[in-house]
Amino acid sequence: MLVTLTRRLLAAGIDPAEHRKAAKVAVVENVENSFEAVAREWFEMFSKQWAKGHADKIIRRLELYIFPWLGARPIKAITAPELLAALRRVESRGANETAHRAMQVCGRVFRFAVATGRAERDPSRDLSGALAPVKEKHLASITDPTEVGALLRAIDAYNGEWITRCALRLAPLVFVRPGELRHARWSEIDFEKAEWRIPAARMKMRVQHIVPLSTQAIAVLRDLQQLTGRFDYAFPGTRSRQRPMSENTVTAALRRIGYSGDDMTGHGFRSMASTLLNEQGWNRDAIERQLAHGERDAVRAAYNYAQHLPVRRKMMQAWADFLDQLKIAAPVGKTTLPTPRRKESSGVREPSATYGEDAQTYAALASHPVAAWG
Repeated sequence: MLVTLTRRLLAAGIDPAEHRKAAKVAVVENVENSFEAVAREWFEMFSKQWAKGHADKIIRRLELYIFPWLGARPIKAITAPELLAALRRVESRGANETAHRAMQVCGRVFRFAVATGRAERDPSRDLSGALAPVKEKHLASITDPTEVGALLRAIDAYNGEWITRCALRLAPLVFVRPGELRHARWSEIDFEKAEWRIPAARMKMRVQHIVPLSTQAIAVLRDLQQLTGRFDYAFPGTRSRQRPMSENTVTAALRRIGYSGDDMTGHGFRSMASTLLNEQGWNRDAIERQLAHGERDAVRAAYNYAQHLPVRRKMMQAWADFLDQLKIAAPVGKTTLPTPRRKESSGVREPSATYGEDAQTYAALASHPVAAWG
């Protein structure tokens, strides 16, 4: 058979030795430029800039859903139908969102391959509309002031572990992401300046985030410090004080006080604050900055990490005072208050939100300025 192949090559004017060399080079290139090899190179290059949790999700999607079927294929040879077939396996399990996210990751790998000369195009671009659409999901949150007050009273009545209770009490006051809260370190908290500075490495947008601390937040942290101040983490885990509390701790505590996943989540405190602060008339950019919805431009984000800080300090204290009023008020019935006019003399704006019809409740809340113009 080898003799026959050699004769055919000679007959075609091809040097058999050169042909063998070319074949070996092609095999090596196909291995080195397989989808998995290129994807791991891409991941190694860019994952250093990502939060660990995000990086773990990315590589897990590739290892579970793509590598078993396309990993050994030369990346330049993969077609859109091949990629779609792999994604259909994910979609068939009802995991539509996961399929879409896996396709996005593949697209980034293909574009990296094009940029480095190992592929000619990104086949994922041909799959627009090929996967079933993802139903938009909203994380459960409570934004009605009456219900917020009830939630805060339930949190105050929580009789579980003290560290968990402190986390529950602090969450609505700082409205950071759940992972940022549970990884809080005492070294990041400055009681004199009344602020918590979260390092860029732990932030989703990779930019340092400043959380102004209200007097109420300081009080919670001072209580907590007596118990965990000797540890690195403000909220250490129950099994190991050298690790942060479990990511499910706050969620489990909310379930314990009667709030299901359809009612409230740990992430829901952010939606709560965003909705009510916007209703109250606070500067929208200040709200977005406090939520750490960072700039897409990394340079601008690094430059503006303290943007709107004076307004945010006022906002965070007014927000904490507002939550205290909601806890006390326990309004009965609901009515929408008329949109307030701007107070030129004081530079504040009274809240426009949904409160109880009770006259005492209205007086208590309306007399408390919760929004500054800036």
